[in-house]
Amino acid sequence: MTSAHGSVDPRLAISDVDRRLFGGFVEHLGRHIYDGIHEPAHPSADADGFRTDVIELVKELGVSTIRYPGGNFVSGYRWEDGVGPVDQRPRRLDLAWHSTETNEVGLHEFSDWLEKVGSDLMLAVNLGTRGTQEAIDLLEYANVDAETDWTRQRRANGRDEPLAVKMWCLGNEMDGPWQLGHRNADDYGKLASRTAKGMRMVDPGIELVVCGSSGSGMPTFGSWERTVLEHTFDDVDFISCHSYYQEMGGNAQEFLASGVDMARFIESVVSIADAVAATKKSDKRIMISFDEWNVWYLHAEGGGQNDKPKETGWPVAPRLLEDQYHALDAVVFGDLMITLLQHADRVRSASLAQLVNVIAPIMTEPGGIAWRQTTFFPFSITSRLTGDRVVRVPVTAGTFTSERFGEVAAVNAVATVDDDGVSLFVVNRSTTDAADLRLDLAAVAAQFGRQLHVTESHLLHEDDMYAANTLEDPERVGVRPLEGLALDGDALTATLPPVSWAAVRLA
Repeated sequence: MTSAHGSVDPRLAISDVDRRLFGGFVEHLGRHIYDGIHEPAHPSADADGFRTDVIELVKELGVSTIRYPGGNFVSGYRWEDGVGPVDQRPRRLDLAWHSTETNEVGLHEFSDWLEKVGSDLMLAVNLGTRGTQEAIDLLEYANVDAETDWTRQRRANGRDEPLAVKMWCLGNEMDGPWQLGHRNADDYGKLASRTAKGMRMVDPGIELVVCGSSGSGMPTFGSWERTVLEHTFDDVDFISCHSYYQEMGGNAQEFLASGVDMARFIESVVSIADAVAATKKSDKRIMISFDEWNVWYLHAEGGGQNDKPKETGWPVAPRLLEDQYHALDAVVFGDLMITLLQHADRVRSASLAQLVNVIAPIMTEPGGIAWRQTTFFPFSITSRLTGDRVVRVPVTAGTFTSERFGEVAAVNAVATVDDDGVSLFVVNRSTTDAADLRLDLAAVAAQFGRQLHVTESHLLHEDDMYAANTLEDPERVGVRPLEGLALDGDALTATLPPVSWAAVRLA
């Protein structure tokens, strides 16, 4: 047993919460769209072919804004292929994932699906094989209310009112050699600046995300951000971060330090953005859109990624990147959510990559059930319980030694406060020791002027940390109330088992 002591004090506020922090990501990849969200022959399918069981799970997940249509896919995508009569749309090769795209689902269909799940649209434009004019055309089609050829086409395709898309991504991972149209930072920065300026002439109210590095391990990380922002600083609102994590070599303790890596990544990008601001003598602050993050087994045992179809040729909706998540993954995932909240002053948008079947919290079987993976629970609970303002929760606890990061705190926590109470999110990163947690809530109680009481608690922990939810056993892992949780006056106490994530709501 290790002791962990801390306090929740509203005076340690970090920021208000931008609900876009609980965003998601849907890409035309594998079985995400087809046989995932869209399966017209499924018993639960609605009149538009969308699985209603998946709709209900996405609503439960609590996703605010969804980035679409990619991802690597967008760098070869012609958006015009996805509008107009479905039976007249072309089938295209998808070079990113070696598949065939039928274009049955495009901008209109996906917008309709978003209305069903209650999420907002975040659109990415193709700056890989296309450029400024095509991005302006898409913006005009989606957002403009004037009488033009593009808007007439939108109305003819069934959408009288503009889509009013607020947030736009200027390409995807343009630093990556795998990306169609990959460019160096100087060339991409110039293209992104030209495109941003043109798009703002069409709609000055949009928010624009410029591509940062596709990971902090990229050889150009840092220099890429600096060069791109030197070109685009005055044109954009956000720079993107992408990061994925996995257990390597069976080292669960090292994997549990992933939140430290994410925090350092965010802080490095913020430092670079603010350095560019300083050279420009500007008080503008570039925010971060962490628009791809998750646990992803990129380097699976036995060799390689499952990023190319097993089928020969160019199959439609092959099974790709269908990772199965266990309890350990979900605990790390919950800690990554804590880390995003701890940086909510600069991370104003984030997109869990992805939502259904592809490295996803929701899985489906064609013609069969849909179920929650282990990572579903920390996302849905954190999204639902997070209040208006994020509060730092300093915790003094034991540490463990990480090969990459040195001494790492075994317990990590954050809280949010709103007019009705407090939500606490905490993780025990230790693989061996339970944590005896004690938090002082006196400052919170004083703010409310009355005693707090626990209204709900949730613990994600399994004695077998590799337990998972599967098609055969879809409810093997879940959450349960945090046993031993007590509130004695202004002191909250609880015992957190090793490798566990917990959430507590106090009103």
